[in-house]
Order: sequence, then structure tokens, then C-alpha cells
Amino acid sequence: MSVGFFAVFDDIAMLLDDAAAMGKIATKKTAGVLGDDLAVGAEKASGFSATRELPVLWAITKGSFRNKLIILPIAFLLSAFASWIIIPILMLGGLYLAFEGAEKIFEYFFPHEDKKEQLKSMSEEEFMEYEKKKIKSAILTDFILSIEIIVIALGTVLEKSLPIQVIVVSFVALLATVGVYGFVALLVRMDDVGYKLITVSGGKNSLLNSMGNVLVSALPKVIRVLTVVGTLAMLLVAGGIFMHNVHLIHDLLVFMPSLLAELLTGLLIGSVVLIVEKLFMQIKNRGKV
Repeated sequence: MSVGFFAVFDDIAMLLDDAAAMGKIATKKTAGVLGDDLAVGAEKASGFSATRELPVLWAITKGSFRNKLIILPIAFLLSAFASWIIIPILMLGGLYLAFEGAEKIFEYFFPHEDKKEQLKSMSEEEFMEYEKKKIKSAILTDFILSIEIIVIALGTVLEKSLPIQVIVVSFVALLATVGVYGFVALLVRMDDVGYKLITVSGGKNSLLNSMGNVLVSALPKVIRVLTVVGTLAMLLVAGGIFMHNVHLIHDLLVFMPSLLAELLTGLLIGSVVLIVEKLFMQIKNRGKV
């Protein structure tokens, strides 16, 4: 009886060891997309007042958890019974990411109006509606990036047993939410830490005061950098999806460095989708007149 009992523990230990080893491999392979997810997450969570940053981020984090709970079981089922549909789903997600990236660039060169002034003129109800839309956009983007992360992680353990697949992919999915949005939460509160250090130093010319001033002045610059990085990340992920799954695109751009090819592919596809969206909205608006 005792021999069988310890044999079960031995099997569990071997399973966990194997899962841990595969988890390291899967994490390394998804590191690039996790970095993109971090940049996009920080960009999506920025632009709110200090009192709303953490509530907005928490809403996005809860949405990210729900995304993983939806995607994980579907990914395991599709892997087992309909693996052919995973790539078309990824490519649809790639279209959306490319569109998001191209739209960000378009809005930079052709801004509608100053967003800060627009937010100031909003009523409380309008602001809450704007906030809800931005949260929904962030959760949708997270959903697409989560599919990419989970599919890459699943690809590293397809030859393994189902229990190892579940453990490894679930670990990577959890890391993608807790790690990414935990770091973003620390980032968006950087200025609060800076103000606290300045207060503690009593305004004296000390190390704490200098550190506080650096943190306060650095946050807007960091957010601007992450906005650019987040936009590039969306285009790179989208371009990478099409480069890896459409042989014609890969063969046409094989002479380019991979990052440049992926960026160009994402930008071109995003621009086409953006043009189609703008034309559709114009036709739709004319129909209302």
C-alpha cells in the first residue's frame, strides 16, 4: 500500500519536473510577445487621471484573466480536435493588431483635436463612457495577444502529455497577466512614489529629493516611449503572424531583416484595413444624412 502511495508521489514529482523544464522553454519562446503585451498594456492604461489609473488597470487585469479562462480550454480542445483553425484565428487577430497600430500612427499625423482638452470638456457621464471604451479596447487587444502567447506556448509542448500541456500553458498565461499588469501598475504609480520621496525629504537638496524629482519627471517620458513601443509592438506582432503563415509575403520580403519585414508587413496590412474602415464609416455616415 505504502509503495503504491509513494509511487504516485514519484510520478507527480516527475510530472512537475518535466512541466518546469518545458515551462522555461515556453517562457523563453513567448518572451518577445510578453514584452509586446507589456508595452501595449502600459500604453492602454495611460492617459487617465491619477485617481483612475489603478481602477482602470484593475478592470483591464480582470478582463485579461477572463480572456485566459476563455482561451485556455478552447486552445486545448482545438489543439486536440481542430488544430487547422488556429492559424486563421491568429490571422484575424493580426488584422486587428495591424489596424490598431496603423490607426495610432494616423492619429499622430492627423489628430482630431487635443485629447486633453477634449477630456476636460467632457461631462462625468461622457468621461465614464470614454473610459469604458478604452478598457474594452485594451481587453480586446489583450485577448488577441493572449491567443498569440498561448498558441506559441502550446506549440512548445504539443509532443507532451495533456497534463504537462495544461500546467505549462496555464503557467505562461498566468505570467502574461500577473507579470505584465503588475509591472504596469508599478509603472503608472511611479510619480506617486516620486512625490512621496520629495515629501519625506522635506524639499531639501538630498538624495531622496533628487530621486523623487527624477521619478516624477521621468514618468511622462516613459509613457511616451511606451506609447511608441506599444504601437510598434502591435505592428510587429501582426506582421510576424502574416510573415510566418503566408508564404507569399515571406518569400517577397525574405531579403529584408526579419524585424523590418515584420514591421513593414504590419504597417501595410494595417493601412489597408484602416482605409477600408474609413471608407466604410464615410458610407455609413452618408447613409444617415
